[in-house]
Amino acid sequence: MRKKAAVYTPAASAFFMGLGQIVVLKQYLKGALLAVLEIVFLLNAGTLFKAVRGLITLGDPRPDLPVRLRDNSTFMMLDGLMALVVVIFFIIFYAINIVDARKQGKLHEKTGEVQTTRQFLKNLGEKAFAYIGLSPAIAMISFFVIIPLVYAVLLAFTNFSAPSHLPPNNTVDWVGLETFREMASLGGQFSSAFLRTSIWTFQWALLCTLTTYFGGLFIALALNEKKIRIARVFRTIFILPYAVPGAVMLFVWANILNGQFGPLTKILRELDAVEWLKNMGVLQSDAIPWLSDPTMAKIMLLLVNLWLGFPYFMMMITGIMTSMPEDIFEAATIDGADKFQKFRYITLPLLLYQTLPLMILSFSYNMNNFGGVYFLTQGNPSDNLTTGTFAGSTDTLMTWMYKLAYDTRIYNKASVIAICMFVVIAPFAIYNFARTKSFREGEL
Repeated sequence: MRKKAAVYTPAASAFFMGLGQIVVLKQYLKGALLAVLEIVFLLNAGTLFKAVRGLITLGDPRPDLPVRLRDNSTFMMLDGLMALVVVIFFIIFYAINIVDARKQGKLHEKTGEVQTTRQFLKNLGEKAFAYIGLSPAIAMISFFVIIPLVYAVLLAFTNFSAPSHLPPNNTVDWVGLETFREMASLGGQFSSAFLRTSIWTFQWALLCTLTTYFGGLFIALALNEKKIRIARVFRTIFILPYAVPGAVMLFVWANILNGQFGPLTKILRELDAVEWLKNMGVLQSDAIPWLSDPTMAKIMLLLVNLWLGFPYFMMMITGIMTSMPEDIFEAATIDGADKFQKFRYITLPLLLYQTLPLMILSFSYNMNNFGGVYFLTQGNPSDNLTTGTFAGSTDTLMTWMYKLAYDTRIYNKASVIAICMFVVIAPFAIYNFARTKSFREGEL
C-alpha cells in the first residue's frame, strides 16, 4: 500500500471524501471530518437538485391550482442560486480533499511518515487559521452580496414584468437577450427613452461635479482672502446646506419652486416681474414653470444641487490651501506674479493634483444620485416619451430604474439599466481604488 500511496490515496478520496485519508494514511480525524461533509451534502442532494432544477425551469404555470400552491419563479431563482453556491463550496472542498490526499500520499510513499492528528490540528491553528477565520465572512459575502447581485443581473434575462409575468399568479420565463434587444433597438420607444435618459444622466453627473467643485473653489478662495473679516462666520453659514439632511432641503426647495404658490413666485409677483415677463412674451400665465418646463426644471436641478454640494468642496479645498507652503507664494510675489498668475500656476495645479481622484469619485456618485432628482422633480415634467416608458424629461437612469422597478414593476428592464450603470461606473470605482496606497503596496 505504501509503494503506491500517491496513487491509491487520491483515488480513494476522489471516490469518497476522506476515504483515502482513513484507509491508506490512517488519518482518522481528518478523514472523518471530510466524510461527514460529503454525507451531509448527499443527505441534502435531493433538495439541492430540486432547487437547481427550479433555477433552470423557473417553475411550471398551473392556473388550475390556488395561488398559494403555484410555483413562485422569483423564490425558485433565489433558492437555485443559494443551492449553486453550496454546490460550488462543496466542489472546492472536494478538490482540496483530493489535493491533500495526493500530497500526503506522496509524503507517505517517500518517507513512510504521515501527518499525525496533533500535526493536523497544529496546522489548522497556524497555517490554515487565516482561511478558517475568513470563511464566515466569505460565506456571508456569498449569500448576502454576491447572490443578490447575480439575482439582479439574471432578472434582465427574464420577462419578469407587469402585468402578465408577476409571481405568484404567473410564472417568469427565461428570454435571453430579448430585453437588451428591446432597449437597444433603433426607433423603439424604450430605446429612445434610454438614449435620452443616458445623455441627460451623463450631463447631470458632469455638470453637478464641475459646478459644485468650482463653486466650492470660488468660495474657498474668497474666504481665504485676508481682507475678508469674520471669515469663520461666513464659513459656518456656507456649511449649513451640507449639514442639513439633503432630502429635507430638497422637499423645501420643491415648495419654494412651486410655480403657482411658491414663495419665490409670490415675491416676483410682488415686484411685478411676472407681469413684465408676460409682456415680453416669456410667460404665458401668472405661473412660473420652475419645475414644469423641461429646460427650466433641469436648470433648477443643477442650481439646487450646487447649493447643496458646494460646501463639501469648499471645506476640502480650504483644508488643502492651508497646507500649501507659503514660501512658494512669497517667491512668486518676489518674481512679480500677480494674484491671478499665482492662482493659475501654483494654487490650481496643486489643488487639481490632490482633488482629481475626488472629482472622479464625485462624478460616479452623481451618476448614482437618486435623491437629488427624485425628491425635487420626481423625474417630471412628462413628455411624449413618458407614455409607455415612464421616463420623465428630468429622469436620470437611477430614478427611471426606480420607477420601472417599484412604481410599474417592470423588473427586467430595470435590471438592464442597472447592468448598464454598473458597466459605466465600475471603471471609475476601480480606478480610484487602484490609486490608493493600500492597493499599490498590498497593505491595508
